[in-house]
Amino acid sequence: MARHRDSQPVYSTDGGRLCPQCQRQLVKCVCSAARPRETGDGVVRIRRETKGRGGKGVTVITGIPEHPDTLKTLCKQLKQRCGVGGAVKGDTLEIQGDQRSACQEHLKKMGYEVKLSGG
Repeated sequence: MARHRDSQPVYSTDGGRLCPQCQRQLVKCVCSAARPRETGDGVVRIRRETKGRGGKGVTVITGIPEHPDTLKTLCKQLKQRCGVGGAVKGDTLEIQGDQRSACQEHLKKMGYEVKLSGG
């Protein structure tokens, strides 16, 4: 079976999930400092939340398989593009207001597979 140049394994039946950078099992990763916190299923999900925020809407982005420092840079780009504030909390990005379409467009241009979740 021929392999594509751009393809790389994500999961191995021998040991589970593989690190996207060094291609070793996550528990045996040699680039642990630069390894993303959570690789997930590779799909970036964008949803709108108002719960616990006094009725104010926030765009929540999850599933980005990047290092925390890269997430901060990405959050800054999205905030500048949308002209609003936001923050990185753990491995999620929060952008103020309903900015789902603008964030989806920007992340698709960057090469991520993006899905809108929720209603």
